[in-house]
Amino acid sequence: MAHSGGHGHTPAAWTGVIISFIGFCVAGVFMVAANSAGFWAGIGVIGLGALVGLVMKAAGLGTPKESEELVRARALAARQQTAPAVAGAGAVKAEPQGEPEPQTQTA
Repeated sequence: MAHSGGHGHTPAAWTGVIISFIGFCVAGVFMVAANSAGFWAGIGVIGLGALVGLVMKAAGLGTPKESEELVRARALAARQQTAPAVAGAGAVKAEPQGEPEPQTQTA
């Protein structure tokens, strides 16, 4: 499974989403009220939320980037897990699963 990075649970993501949500609410109310200036102000707040989220991420409040060492270690571990076992190199032969077949006697 790929590493998800926390699904955006960071201060930058939360702040950007909350501000954008408020902008959607403002735009929705003014759209129903047929007030185009209020609607566009709400759209502006949505853009402000995106901008604030990006600025906070740039300030280090977003998901941290992985180091090269961690990326290499993760790739090595993935290769080791998916590499086929080499016969005769300490591989353990698997026993058959289930019930043994009945043996019949011939006379």
